[in-house]
Order: sequence, then C-alpha cells, then structure tokens
Amino acid sequence: MPERSGINTVPGMIIRSFRAGDGPDLASCWTRSAPQDPIGYRRFRDMFLLDRSFDPAGLKIAEVDGTVVGAAYAVRRLIPESGDDLQPDAGWIPFFFVHPDHRGHGVGRQLLQSALDWLADLGRSTTYFSSYTPNYFLPGLDADRYPAADRLLRALGFETQYRCVAMDASLQDYRIPDDVVALIDRQRGSGYRFGPPTDDELVGLIDIAGAEFNADWARGIREAVLDGMPLDRIMMAWDPDGNPLGWAMFGTYEHVIERFGPFGVLPASRGLGLGKVLLHLTLEQMRAAGAHSAWFLWTEPTSAAGRLYLKSGFDITRTFTVMRRTAPSS
Repeated sequence: MPERSGINTVPGMIIRSFRAGDGPDLASCWTRSAPQDPIGYRRFRDMFLLDRSFDPAGLKIAEVDGTVVGAAYAVRRLIPESGDDLQPDAGWIPFFFVHPDHRGHGVGRQLLQSALDWLADLGRSTTYFSSYTPNYFLPGLDADRYPAADRLLRALGFETQYRCVAMDASLQDYRIPDDVVALIDRQRGSGYRFGPPTDDELVGLIDIAGAEFNADWARGIREAVLDGMPLDRIMMAWDPDGNPLGWAMFGTYEHVIERFGPFGVLPASRGLGLGKVLLHLTLEQMRAAGAHSAWFLWTEPTSAAGRLYLKSGFDITRTFTVMRRTAPSS
C-alpha cells in the first residue's frame, strides 16, 4: 500500500513502514524524544512488536539520511479483545514521537497523517489516542508534559473523550489503619473470607473479572499467573457462602511489584467496605514483598475507587486525556 504522507518539508526525509532492524533505533529515538517517559528496546519489543495485532505497515517511521527521527504507530485489532468483536470501525494510535532536533518542520504531522491514512484505507472511521488494550504505554496524552503533542492532535481533529489520572502512594511507613483492622475483624466474624486464591479459585476470579469488569483485566490476570506471578500477590474476598466478591492485586504487569491493580468489587457487593479491606490488605502485602511505593496508571478521580484511593494515602501524579477522532464523511 503506498505511503500518503503529504508534502515532505524536510530535505532528505522519507516516511516508511517498520522493517527488521528498526527496533533498537526506535527505542533510542523515543527515549531521546521523551526522556521523562523512556523505553528500553526489550520493553518496546514486548509491548508493540510482539503484540498479536501488530502490523509492520502501521508503524510509520520518519528517517532523515538513514537515521530514525520519529515514529507514529497505528494498530487495528486482528485478535478480538473478547468474543469475536474485532471492532471493525476502530483504530488506535498508542504513541508518536519526534526527535527534538527535528521538531518544528511538520514531521509529527506527516507521521500522524500517514498513520491515519493507513487506518482510513482499512476502513477505520474512528481513531483513539491512546487507549489500546492490551498494550498501551500510557492510557492517554499527558498534555501538561507534552503540550505540543496536544495541539497537534487537536489540529488533526482529535477531541477529548475522557480524562483519567495516575496515582502514587508511599509505603515507607505503611501499616493498615486501626479502623480498617477493626472492619476486617468484623467482616471475618460475619463469615467473610479474605486471602490469596487457590489455583482452582482462579477460575472464579477470572470469570468475574471478565464478565463484570472488562476482558483485558481477565487477560491480564491469566497471563500474569501463566508467567509465574505468585498467587500471594492477589487478595480476594468471598462471602459466607464461598462466592467471590472482588479482588485486588499487584505485580500483574511486567512483574513490577510496585504497580497496583487491577482492583474490583462486584457492584452488588459495594457499600460493605470490601474495597477498603482489599486495598489495605494488598498494600500490606506489597510492603511485605519489599515495595516502597504503590502506583497505577489510571482511574477516574470522581469514581468510588478514585475517592477511596485519595482517602487511603494516594496522590494524583499525572492527568491523561483519552482522545478520539472521527473521520470526515466522504
């Protein structure tokens, strides 16, 4: 499929698709372009090149005199997130970047337009930045950190879909608060059970994660366990009849023990304090595993979970904008 990147305003620049050998240069250019959000080649490979929906044609690369100076990555589903839904109208741009020495000449615009053209040629009418699952580096655009990228995306027709926040909490002096200890004792006295699942109980956990929350959480739990994650990194809650009601966990993604989540309590079981119990039992387990902090990439700050985090010692550290672009009708 021919490239349609528009007028080239940079002498010696070409825009082409990924080919073998590009990976290390892409990771290096990314890190030079976004030093506060660096990436190593192995992580880049695992998250993007080995994603089951990766198509080399969708990874657009700007090259000047044989040197990689930027990239924009477009992807569409080749493997459904759940069931058989390939979301045939949707595409995603999980990242783009331009080396600082080559900014101000339209390189980013040409890269993004090339990526959007590729998705349009595949019949994708809606493009999202950058909420693609399973493999996203950040859940959206940090406009405070990257204001020029925000301006460029909006100039190309992207609009805010929603905002989410990342949060962090120090665990240096952590201990379960006395009121939560008392709550745990009361609930256990009423027949509720808390603790890591057995191997067989993983079936129920994955079932409620996928059916009541989202398929990507179920996938994340399954893959983490298959990849050797210890089950004591999962804290579950069961009712007196033995039915699973919710869970919290850490170390699910990329073996990072300080990364908290996913975390959920069944809607019908909320209001009993189970979320507070699961959160604090998991933070205690994280501290016992040697974690000095707990962090996660996104939640909605006004949600029940967001309010619980803020009351439990977490602070908002970044705000992300998830953006959407609908292609003009032809």
